[in-house]
Amino acid sequence: MNFRIIGLVLGILLIIESVLMLLGLPFSIYYNDQDIAALLISSGISLFTGLSLYFINRKAKRDVKKREAYIIVTFGWLTLSLFGTLPFLVSGTIPNFTNAFFETISGFTTTGASILNDIESVPHGILFWRSMTQWIGGMGIIVLSIAILPLIRVGGMQMFAAEAPGPTTDKLSPKIKETARKLWYLYLGFTATETILLVIGKMSLFDAINHSLTTMATGGYSTKQASIAYFDSPFIHYVIIVFMFLAGTNFAISYFALTGKPGKLFRNGEFKFYLRIILGASLIIAIGLFWKNGLPIEQSIRDALFQVVSIVTTTGFATTDYLQWQPMSLWIVIFLLMFVGGSAGSTGGGIKVVRILLLFKNAYLELKRLIHPNAVIPVRYSGQAVPPPIINNILAFIIFYIIIYLISVLIMSFWGLDFMTSMGAVAATLGNIGPGIGNVGPAENFAFIPDGGKYFLSFLMLLGRLELFTVIILLTPQFWRK
Repeated sequence: MNFRIIGLVLGILLIIESVLMLLGLPFSIYYNDQDIAALLISSGISLFTGLSLYFINRKAKRDVKKREAYIIVTFGWLTLSLFGTLPFLVSGTIPNFTNAFFETISGFTTTGASILNDIESVPHGILFWRSMTQWIGGMGIIVLSIAILPLIRVGGMQMFAAEAPGPTTDKLSPKIKETARKLWYLYLGFTATETILLVIGKMSLFDAINHSLTTMATGGYSTKQASIAYFDSPFIHYVIIVFMFLAGTNFAISYFALTGKPGKLFRNGEFKFYLRIILGASLIIAIGLFWKNGLPIEQSIRDALFQVVSIVTTTGFATTDYLQWQPMSLWIVIFLLMFVGGSAGSTGGGIKVVRILLLFKNAYLELKRLIHPNAVIPVRYSGQAVPPPIINNILAFIIFYIIIYLISVLIMSFWGLDFMTSMGAVAATLGNIGPGIGNVGPAENFAFIPDGGKYFLSFLMLLGRLELFTVIILLTPQFWRK
């Protein structure tokens, strides 16, 4: 095990984090808040630690293999989350370490589950850092480091594959650094475009920047306690719907569509299935809201579409409390969507649309194989046969996901949570969604959960963000054997 390269990369990540912490300073100065010193001190501590790790390990052999990649990615997220608590702790915004860690890892994993009960009172620089944790966690701090640091010359593909969400990794260029760079350019472009549109919709520049950061990350942190419901503007709601949808789409497919190859978008089986899920669920809920809840047609469509897109893409924004919908079957649809997730190669969490699509395809073909036992009937995806190892990997992932979910619900109930709240809290954190059901619904938060429960849910956030296997493999004895 090359521990020196691990220390070197963690040092680089901390240096990047220290710089990003300072981006909130202009807002602190403009709004004359009292968090300037907190940001400077936090950045300084992170920079000192990062530089120390860098210089101690600067002569490390530049050889990142699979084992080192899994450790770097997992401990990279943990390290960034630990140091990311500093602005909250030093400023006194969240004086309790457990709560600060929960809020920070919820940011970096783009979960959006919060413990804050008065978001509007948080200083602007700290609020911006809170949103920034989601933005850099969305595309991935590892992918960022590969994109901008020529230092990581070897093993970039292993780190990219260990961190990038989804069962497949689409390369936009033969060089992995060029792929990472193109993904970040697209990510930045979408963020800037959404910011401009939200400002046109009469949202303040500060709010527009923050909501664009957390929309594209499918994170869901808002600068308002009421989330997007605070902004009573159909234009703002529709803009955020569009960009949540884009954030939940495979970024590689979006890149091809924007660079003169739109046919790839509609030939992609996952995208078509993703679109059908959203439109089908939105139609069912919109009819229910109009027919049973008496809402106007436009508002029924908008509320249904917003909540469905928000949950499927695991963004977690809300314009209404879906737990108040009647009949109960409407919000049960929302709960079921929490297990879908965004597309592979997007910033969304969850199981991922492509896994569910291939699961259904394989189940259907299994019926044909029973009728024709000697026939070779491969699962096809976008016109190509899917190798059996990928199908096996997907089946294993979904089984792991369900088992972990059920065990976690049982564990959360030991901390005194009722069954529905336990189900909602685990679905919200394992799927990196944010709001759940029960007492962790869109109108509530996670502040009441005991400290032990918060640490366990933090583990589930990391597990979900890194696609289960990246973390689980570290817990096996075989991984640590020579």
